[in-house]
Amino acid sequence: MSLIGRIQLDTVRTGFDGETCWVQCRAGTIPPSGAGGNLQPIVVMTMQKLRLTGSDVFYELNEMRTDDLGASWVGPVAHSETLGRRREPGGIETVICDATPRWHSKSGRLLSTGHTASYLGDRLAPAPRFRQTAYTVYEPVMRTWTPWRTLEMPDEADRFFSCGAGSAQRFDLENGDILLPIYFMPRSEACKKDHRYRAAVARCRFDGTQLIYLEHGTELEAPDPRGMGEPSLTRFQGKFYLTLRNDVRGYVTRGEDGLHFEPPRPWRFDDGSELGNYNTQQHWVVHSEALFLVYTRRGLNNDHVFRHRAPLLIAEVDPDRLCVIRATERVLVPERGARLGNFAVTDVTPGETWVTVSEWMQTWGPNPFDYRVCQRYGSDNAIFAARIFWERPNRVHGYS
Repeated sequence: MSLIGRIQLDTVRTGFDGETCWVQCRAGTIPPSGAGGNLQPIVVMTMQKLRLTGSDVFYELNEMRTDDLGASWVGPVAHSETLGRRREPGGIETVICDATPRWHSKSGRLLSTGHTASYLGDRLAPAPRFRQTAYTVYEPVMRTWTPWRTLEMPDEADRFFSCGAGSAQRFDLENGDILLPIYFMPRSEACKKDHRYRAAVARCRFDGTQLIYLEHGTELEAPDPRGMGEPSLTRFQGKFYLTLRNDVRGYVTRGEDGLHFEPPRPWRFDDGSELGNYNTQQHWVVHSEALFLVYTRRGLNNDHVFRHRAPLLIAEVDPDRLCVIRATERVLVPERGARLGNFAVTDVTPGETWVTVSEWMQTWGPNPFDYRVCQRYGSDNAIFAARIFWERPNRVHGYS
């Protein structure tokens, strides 16, 4: 019998103005009595506007919040002063983006990690673009976020010139140390048109205010275009698992300590065929009795969706063979013409896990800004919370 009892799809918000759309809708959970004296879990979801007539043109982070397990939501509330763009020399503006909030038990804080993006006007700044891991901390009583800060890395002028933790799923150790997946490249590589990223996991210390880099582990590479990006980490029954985005195919690997890993292998179904996920992130859902992957893929009558990034799927993973069990695949969020590739996972209670995502209203070229293509299939920039209800309580439940 499947551990997933049922999936309930909640629509948190709908509608858009035809000029911008909500993206990067990722939630984190504050446990009962966690920093705010709350009796129920508080779910805080951050999101930001994307300008449709541009490529990854983001504005300040906003927030939506529910204190009653999704029965009602407050927001969006803009945090322009603390989580907005900042002016840099040369007319450059920099903003935090691709952020994922997760509860840090040791400090009792909701810590959100992502990375920076730099613009000249409303276009990405010319290459090579300096990039850093960015982070911010939530204050649940005042409902505010601290001004975003950046993680200092060794040799930022060269080796870690373009480095970030965008869209990453981190893992916090019992001693409070944070295992933060990153992807990076040196300045010399960032100058190339056919650049390739490397991925690794950085061990960091967080004292409730400042995030400090301590070390990083195996540097993971791929010969495919752009290399390895957007890694996500979890632990299941004593082993660590890392999934990675690549332009051609998704990859997966595992290790014993969360820092050092086997050579990555392409994601496959248990029948040996490739999963069909490409150029898109994947994230983990963990139950004490089973490991699951959330992903998108080809082959679902979805050629009209940009990079086949919808529907959003979940399936059980065979942790020994490192493959997806095809017979367990289920739809989390249906396809309505728009991509669903940028999402996050949060454990809300031991009986319930949520996957939050929005419909990204851009499409294939030659006119990627024609949102009417998405609307033709029913999309309207809806924000969804796909709620997974477990048949049996999750004994490794940790608020994320």
